[in-house]
Amino acid sequence: MLIIALVLIAVIFGIFTGGEFLSSRNLSNLFTQMSIIAVLAIGMTLVIVAGHIDLSVGSLVGLAGGAAAILQVWYGWNTVLTVIAAIVVGAIFGLWQGWWVAYRAVPAFIVTLGGMLIFRGILIGITNGQTISNLDESFKLIGTSYFPYIPGYILAVVCIALLVFGTVRKRSKRKSMGLLLSAPMFDYGKVAIYSFFILLATYLLNRYLGIPVPILIVALLAVIFIFISNNTAFGRYVYAIGGNEEAAALSGINIKRNVLWVFTTMGALAGVAGVLLTSRLNAATVSAGSNYELDAIAACVIGGTSLVGGKGKIVGALIGALIMASIDNGMSMMNIEAFWQYIVKGLILIVAVWIDISSKK
Repeated sequence: MLIIALVLIAVIFGIFTGGEFLSSRNLSNLFTQMSIIAVLAIGMTLVIVAGHIDLSVGSLVGLAGGAAAILQVWYGWNTVLTVIAAIVVGAIFGLWQGWWVAYRAVPAFIVTLGGMLIFRGILIGITNGQTISNLDESFKLIGTSYFPYIPGYILAVVCIALLVFGTVRKRSKRKSMGLLLSAPMFDYGKVAIYSFFILLATYLLNRYLGIPVPILIVALLAVIFIFISNNTAFGRYVYAIGGNEEAAALSGINIKRNVLWVFTTMGALAGVAGVLLTSRLNAATVSAGSNYELDAIAACVIGGTSLVGGKGKIVGALIGALIMASIDNGMSMMNIEAFWQYIVKGLILIVAVWIDISSKK
C-alpha cells in the first residue's frame, strides 16, 4: 500500500513538473533532504511502539548540531571527536528524559514537551544566539559527499544478495520450527520488487553524482535497528511493553530499564541527525531542527506505526519519511505556496491515523 502511494506521488509530481521531479538531480536532493527525518523516524518508531512519544527531538537535533559546531569552530576539535561528542550529547539528554519517564512515572508527553523548551533554550544560551559556520571540510563531507558509481552498484548487488539470503534463511528457520510459511511467490515477489527499486534508485542517483552519503548512513542505521527490533530480546521487549505493559511486567520484563534505553537510543539518533543537518548546512543556527519532531511522528504514523503502541515497522517509517519529503519537494517545485504544504501534510497525518483506527475496528 505504501509503495503504491509512493509511486502515485512520484507519477503525479512527475507529470505536473514536466518530469523534473523524477530527474536524477532532484532525486539526489530528495534523498539527501529526507535523510535527517528518516534517522529520527527510526528512533521514533521504537518510542511510539513502546507506547510513548518524544516531542523534543527537533530541539535536540539543533542542540547536538550546535554543540558539534561549537566544539569544531570555537575549540578546534577534529571531525571524529566532534561527531562522537554530538551523539553522546544526544544520548545523555535522551537518558535524562528516559529517567523521568521510566523511573519517575512522568508522562512522556510532558517530559519531552519540557525537553523541547529546555534544549532550545540551552542551544540559544551556548551559541549566544549566533549562527556558527565554516566547519572543517571533512565534517562537511558527511552531509554533502557522494558514493562513487561502481562501488555504488557493487553495494546495490550486495544489498540484494543479503535480501535474498535473509528471506531464504527466514523461510528455512520457520520451516524447521514447524511454523506456517507464506507462499514462495509472495516472499520472493517482495524481494524482486525491493531489488528492482534498489537497482532503479542506484541507476538514477549514479546518473547525477552518485549515491548521497547521508542516505547510506540512513540505510546502515535502518539495517542495524531492523535487526535489533526483530532479532534481539530488547526489540521483543519494546513491542511487548507497547502491546500490553501489564502483561509484559508479569512476564518478567524490566519495563523501566527498557523504556530508559528506548529514550537513550532516540537521543543518540537525534545526535546523528544533528550532525547530518549541521554538516549539510555548514552551519548551526538557533532554529535548527524546528518542527522535525512533527515530521518524524508523521512519517511513523504514515508508515503504519500505531500511536497506541505495540505495532510499527522501521521500513514503514522510512517509506513514510520519503512520502513526506516527496510531498514537500514536489509542492515546492510546483511553486505551491507554503501554507498549502502545511495543510496537505496535516490532512495526510489525520487520514493516516484514521486508517489505523479503522483497520483496528
